Amino acid sequence: MSSLRPLIPLLIAAGILLGGNGLQGTLIALRGAQEGFSPATIGFMGTSYFAGFLLGCLAIGRIMKSVGYVRSFSALAATASVGTLLLVLMIHPVIWSGVRFVTGFCFAGLFTVMEAWLNAGVANRNRGRVLALYRVVDIGSVTGAQFLIPVFGADGFTIFAIMSMMITFSLVPVSLGDRTNPAPPEDVKLDLRRAWRISPLAAIGCIAVGVTNSAFRSLSPVYAEAIGMSVADVVTFVSVGILGGAIIQYPLGFLSDRWDRRSVLLVTAACAGFAALAIVLLAGTEPLPNFVAVFIFGSFAMPLFSLSAAHANDRADRGEFVLVNAALMLFYSFGAIGGPLTASFFMQSFGPKALFVFCALVYAVLVLIILYRMGARPAVPHGERGRFVAMLRTSPFFAKLARRGNTDRDEHDGGGD
Repeated sequence: MSSLRPLIPLLIAAGILLGGNGLQGTLIALRGAQEGFSPATIGFMGTSYFAGFLLGCLAIGRIMKSVGYVRSFSALAATASVGTLLLVLMIHPVIWSGVRFVTGFCFAGLFTVMEAWLNAGVANRNRGRVLALYRVVDIGSVTGAQFLIPVFGADGFTIFAIMSMMITFSLVPVSLGDRTNPAPPEDVKLDLRRAWRISPLAAIGCIAVGVTNSAFRSLSPVYAEAIGMSVADVVTFVSVGILGGAIIQYPLGFLSDRWDRRSVLLVTAACAGFAALAIVLLAGTEPLPNFVAVFIFGSFAMPLFSLSAAHANDRADRGEFVLVNAALMLFYSFGAIGGPLTASFFMQSFGPKALFVFCALVYAVLVLIILYRMGARPAVPHGERGRFVAMLRTSPFFAKLARRGNTDRDEHDGGGD
């Protein structure tokens, strides 16, 4: 895929940057507990992160309009690196909550910059594979970075310095290796209504993914410990679920580039729901069956965001990639704030397995919405069949016949998929 080659430096930078961010999220909880912070205090730090994330989604379009892609990336990464060192220099819950707020702001902007940059550099026929590869880099680097904690320990200065170095080093490939820097966006307004009209399905999909993935990442260790797993098994359980998503991302992206992307999204959501029910009904309390079931669950749960994002960007105009990706991040963060709180209520009321009952219910609702939207509008042409259909639709005769029908249909339903 020759179109991917200019984006390799950006993917390398993403791997380094996302590994550092994922490491920080785990380390905050471990080091905070060592310092005597209460669970409620550590939970508030997580809330601070997503509050900053929300604000970052709202502000990043204006920042990119002012200084462009590379300078936005550099400024946000440098700020996040400074905040990482501040964590170890000033160990206090108020300071840490403030740092997590700023970090959330920075990484919301960094995610938006990277994903808008990737979408601006690929065509619809390759978009699913490129975004899937980006998600593989994301999940793989976050998972691998976790093992730095047992190597260097959660106490002391070293692990914080390594995180800061990782975030700072991500600037090198972007600054020196990449020549695909798109033009700054002309429209800086974060128009959620416009993003919704471009693709209601993608917006709902991102909210659903935010709900379930944040609940899984936050509470799956609680589930594993509650059913009697050892510490080593708890870590393995969480890691296997994330790695499953990394392995299956690219094949699902490849299929979505060949077929109607909504069909792949439908099957993926349904399989994630069935896998969640398998954990509840079949896995029991033994580690091995749970490892197998959570691997299958992660394989289908983790790719849902990239599939939803690819579908939305298929329908976006070229100047709307920043708008769409910032909006999708915002939709995701809405779900991510509410997911752990709601899932924890289910677990407290009905036991640890209720975590996956909750996830299965969310996926069932998403499946119904996908089926509805598939009947509401036709698919976006892409892939081999899509290029043939697109060629027909650009012919003068077909365009003349279709223009009136498309106009009437748009006025009738008022939006995309």
